[in-house]
This record gives sequence, structure tokens and C-alpha cells, in this order.
Amino acid sequence: MARAAPAHGFDYSKRCDPQNAQFGVVVRAYLLAIPRVLFEAINELEAKQRAEQADNDAQLIATNSKDIFDDGYSWVGGNPNGDITIVEFTDYKCTYCKKAFSEVNDLLTHDGKIKFIIKEFPILGQQSELGSRFAVAVQQIDGDAAYEKVHNALMAFRGNITVESLVKLAKDQGLDADPILKRMNEEPVSAVLRANYQLAQRMAISGTPAFVIGEQLLRGYAPEAAMAQIVAEERKAKAAK
Repeated sequence: MARAAPAHGFDYSKRCDPQNAQFGVVVRAYLLAIPRVLFEAINELEAKQRAEQADNDAQLIATNSKDIFDDGYSWVGGNPNGDITIVEFTDYKCTYCKKAFSEVNDLLTHDGKIKFIIKEFPILGQQSELGSRFAVAVQQIDGDAAYEKVHNALMAFRGNITVESLVKLAKDQGLDADPILKRMNEEPVSAVLRANYQLAQRMAISGTPAFVIGEQLLRGYAPEAAMAQIVAEERKAKAAK
């Protein structure tokens, strides 16, 4: 069977090495003379890669939707009946998580129609895990309101997270530290962290903060304005369906 001619009009297999070398020289000279063409090609490639990543992220979110948005144990804040949901994977020793904390709070205050879910995702060492175990134990023993206060306090905390500092935090919040410290190392707390780790792995999330905003995945810190723009895009996409 005869082989069809290449769609672009060139059959490189029929060119000899000197011809290929000369062709490369001509192309290089052209790109150097008109660099705009190279920039356009790079921009087109980057746009294609971003689109492919967005499609892949949307598929990951759809596949793991139940565990992301309705796992039955993660703390829910903001407007529980909001039209857009933001889920944050966070770590109490993460500098950018602490920076994002105020940005997220401002967004929730200014918007008012966003449901917000926190996923404890301690990945930065022993202090990170200690803080997350404490926060999850507080939620399981003392409820969501107590968890919110402890979470806020841990985000504002700048010292070392130790058993002693957590005992003080509990007392400052009017909580009994003993049952919390006991629960921290028990299976119900471990199960929550294990499920969050597994979900993050499936979502290709390896750092903090990371956000699921509607059907988009944002890996890393972003200021309020950038997150608000994504929320607006999600509302527009949702209205178009």
C-alpha cells in the first residue's frame, strides 16, 4: 500500500542528513529574525497544556466528588447552602496556608454565598501532624464550633506546636485537654487523616495549600482576588449548564 504524503507537504524521511541540517539552519534563522512566531508557538503550547491540565483536574474532581464535598466528617463553614464550594487542604505549619487563611476569610465575608470545607492535610512533619490530630480530636469530642475556634487559633499560632502548647490552647478555649490528648492517637482521628492523605494522592495534590473551587483545582497560594475570579468563572459555567 502506498504511504500517504504528509499533510504539511514535507516528507522528512526522504530528506538526507545535509538537507535536514540545512532546513534546521533556515528554520532557526527565521525564528531568530521573527521571534514573535516562536513566542506564539510557546504560548499556544502552554495554553494547550493548561487546558489539558484543567480537563484532567475536572475529571479528578468528578471521580472523587463524594470524598471531596461530602465525606461526612470534614468541618463545613461559610454558607452551608452556598452555590459554590471551596475545599482547602491545609497544614498548620505551612507559611502559605497561614497567609491564605486571611484571604479565604475575606473572600467568605465579601461573597457570602460560598460553602467552605477544610481538609486536615499535615505533610510538613511532626508538629504539623500534632496540630491536625489535636484539631480533629477537638471536633470529634467537642463539636464543630470548638473545632473552628481551635483551627483559627492554630492558624494564628507562630510558635512550636507541642503537647504543652496544645494543652494551653485547650485551656484558652475552655476545653478539657485530657480527653482530647487521649483521642489524638486513637483510630477515629487516624482514620480521618488517612482518608485525607489517600484523597490527596488520588487528586495529585502534594503540597499545601491546595483548593478545590467548584470544578477547578488550585494548587498553591492565591490572593483573594484570584480566588474570587475562579469563583466567578465557576458560577458562570454552572449557569450555562
